[in-house]
Amino acid sequence: MDTAVRVAHDHGLPGHLVDFVAALRRHGVSVGPGETVDAARVLGALDLMYREHLREGLAAALLRRSGQRQAFDTLFELYFPAALGAGTGEVEVPRVDDSEDGPVDVDALRDVLADLLRDGDTDALAELARAVVDALGNSGARGQGIRGAGGQPSWSAYQALRMLSPETLLARILDELRAGGDVGGAFADEVLRREIRDRIAAFRKMITDEVRRRTAETRGREQVARTAVPKQAEQVEFLSAHAEQLAALRRTVHPLARRLASRLAVRRRHARRGTLDMRRTLRRSMSTGGVPMRPAFRTRRPGRPELVVLCDVSGSVAGFSHFTLLLVQALREQFSKVRVFAFVERADEVTHLFEPGAELSGVMARVLREAELVAFDGHSDYGSSLGGFAEHWGEAITSKTSLLILGDARTNYRDPNLTVLRRLVGAARHAHWLNPEPRRQWGSGDSAALRYADVVPMHECRTAAQLAAVVEALLPV
Repeated sequence: MDTAVRVAHDHGLPGHLVDFVAALRRHGVSVGPGETVDAARVLGALDLMYREHLREGLAAALLRRSGQRQAFDTLFELYFPAALGAGTGEVEVPRVDDSEDGPVDVDALRDVLADLLRDGDTDALAELARAVVDALGNSGARGQGIRGAGGQPSWSAYQALRMLSPETLLARILDELRAGGDVGGAFADEVLRREIRDRIAAFRKMITDEVRRRTAETRGREQVARTAVPKQAEQVEFLSAHAEQLAALRRTVHPLARRLASRLAVRRRHARRGTLDMRRTLRRSMSTGGVPMRPAFRTRRPGRPELVVLCDVSGSVAGFSHFTLLLVQALREQFSKVRVFAFVERADEVTHLFEPGAELSGVMARVLREAELVAFDGHSDYGSSLGGFAEHWGEAITSKTSLLILGDARTNYRDPNLTVLRRLVGAARHAHWLNPEPRRQWGSGDSAALRYADVVPMHECRTAAQLAAVVEALLPV
């Protein structure tokens, strides 16, 4: 198949590669000139008729970090599609009256799909997906054309899958395999059931990818990519992330901590010399006629500060607090001592749950279960929590302590207790507030973020990338 060559005829294959690299950059995949040159060499070395070889070769040349493959694959499907238009293939869609433009025989089409799912013929399933989208995802079962803006065809994966209902074929396929003697025993039956489910899921993805490809041909790749390309884990907003995205975020904690630690090592290496010592410099210049040929610097005595973390663990903020606490735990070697306090309506110390070697899976559930955080209705009370923390653990804040507060500063219209916060910030060496809400929402509704920001520096940390930048800037040198 020479599709990769034909889609690039306007600007040539090098220009098409540059457009592909630019799309990767727009979606957060860092690709430099060196990687682009390597990708061009891949295009010159591989036979473009073998599309999967091209995919893997470009991925090896362009990707440098984990978590980027999903965005790469989505853009690869748009910029190096498997076909153009309806494509060509050996799988035909059965019609009711055997005419080329007649209504689709959905029952016969389901029979064809069941046979391919049973046999596991991936190439034939891909061809069938293209044919199904062309027949059902656009024209419907009765040949009624669906038109979008400007009279262009509008493709629908939902419509095609709803009419075909591939999930309902599972029992039928298993019955056919049992009748043929291909299943023996409960374990083998369950293995086969899962395999068929995976094939059905793969076919559904083929339909979705095909609809995306056809839509990109009519509306443009850039427009489709804006909504189709998934965000990388570090770009997902904490407050809108679902469970699967939060799990992916947690898997990035240790790689992120290693990167931050390596950057900190570079900063420390560059900052070994202290500030200029004017007295010693002038004294040295006496031997050179007053010209400071050999500047003298003060000896730096870097120390690792203590860290106290005070975090809101209520509601959706818990995902942000969990990720940040895991990051702090991974970076605890940068501090001489770390103490962790959680709060909802009241504060309680949970340092023992984040000690080195502690089991961190399900740690937030343990925090909510074991710590005494709720007094009345379970809604966040920043004022009461700050007051309780100052009363029971105020001695934890000293001139050697860095105070880190995590939360959205939404007080449920209760007293924010700014007086206590000022006292804590005044006693600490450094104090910072990390807020997972967008800056434009600070001060709206029950948010006391702007009032708190007058007392303590507040940083927007909606994503892991923003959080990493803030933490890197705050780490001790």
